Amino acid sequence: MTIHEFDYFHQDRSVNPKHLSSLVHFFEGGILQPKDFGFGVEIEHLPVRVGTNDAVTYAEKDGVHEVLNELSALYDPATRYVENGQLLGFSKPGIAVSLEPGGQIECSLGVAHSDEDFARFYTQFRRDIDPILARHHIRLVNYGYQPHTHASDITIIPKPRYDGMTKFFGRTWRLGWNMMRCSASTQVSFDYSSEEDAISKLRIGVAIGPILALFFRNTPYFEGEENPWPLLRQYMWDGLDPQRTGVPAGLYDDNYTWEEYAYDVLATPLMVTDLTHTPEYTGDEPVRAAWHDNAADVYPDRELNKAEISHILSTHFPDMRLKNFLEMRHWDSLPFERAQRLTQVVLSNFYDTKQLDNLATYFDGVRTVDVFAAKADLLANGTDARPYGQSLDFWREFLRVEGTMSDVPGDPEHPDVFQR
Repeated sequence: MTIHEFDYFHQDRSVNPKHLSSLVHFFEGGILQPKDFGFGVEIEHLPVRVGTNDAVTYAEKDGVHEVLNELSALYDPATRYVENGQLLGFSKPGIAVSLEPGGQIECSLGVAHSDEDFARFYTQFRRDIDPILARHHIRLVNYGYQPHTHASDITIIPKPRYDGMTKFFGRTWRLGWNMMRCSASTQVSFDYSSEEDAISKLRIGVAIGPILALFFRNTPYFEGEENPWPLLRQYMWDGLDPQRTGVPAGLYDDNYTWEEYAYDVLATPLMVTDLTHTPEYTGDEPVRAAWHDNAADVYPDRELNKAEISHILSTHFPDMRLKNFLEMRHWDSLPFERAQRLTQVVLSNFYDTKQLDNLATYFDGVRTVDVFAAKADLLANGTDARPYGQSLDFWREFLRVEGTMSDVPGDPEHPDVFQR
């Protein structure tokens, strides 16, 4: 008898079949022919005050809200995202600007089809925002964690979802607030051609992501001191809430499909509800912390709409996320040059058919516990680690990781500061 790990997850199996089919149809809608593949990159930036390197929060004088209010004039007014009277984001072709909980400024770039597209989008973002930042005495730093300010000194932006997350993560893991307020990441998204292609890329990406994270590590500080963890981002997220982070439940079972991914998302407690786009809802608290309610407890007995699907998927934070594209989430915030090189490395592994086949062959038979062991090895031993029994020199060659631009600083004002 073959044991499938997924069979032992979510033993209170209250999932609505209509919700399940909604998510699977959503994933099916992402199928593209390889000739149409593109990619996207998200870079989160840490806003710090010129002269002090203190974190700049949303509501303070010359704060992030003033930057957004001025920046929005350069973006499509129809895309302005406002909650409780506060501007929190907007977009224009190729660039979306939003905020993370501690006021980190995120630009989402894409869909791009070339290095030139990516460079053009990011250059435009900086041309738009840099003069405004200068007027408010703010700099953007690309580290994985705030260089100076402690998490307890940063105020969450005025977004009800983040209020619910603060309550939830403040009780599930000791680094929950640190992750929300002080961390910053780089994420790379890419496409799939079928369910089989998506699952194969998920399995490979989850296996190799921690190795690539070590090669592109960029977190010299934690709470104002030298960061002691080779992979701080991994350490924060893996312990945050295991039912929604790390390796997706059952990913390496031989019968894993989109349905298992959807089931996992739907069966997990939502953490935070969002019923603002649920027409049937008549209450006065559409966004609230949800400690044990899952989607079937909260959403109507019907097909889910796109806003509901988006919210449910966004309450899961695995190392690699399935939407109607694939999103790798392993990396610290990187300066543009390094983010571009990372993206080149990722695409060379996932869009080169021969290389993808090589990786699929190499990882054939890998188990969830093997990924756990590799992650623990990298976290404990850093550059002395031997993930999956191989040296980092092996992985540098196999994963095409030459030239990580590790000499490009995350903060140009401190050109000698790097994570060692």
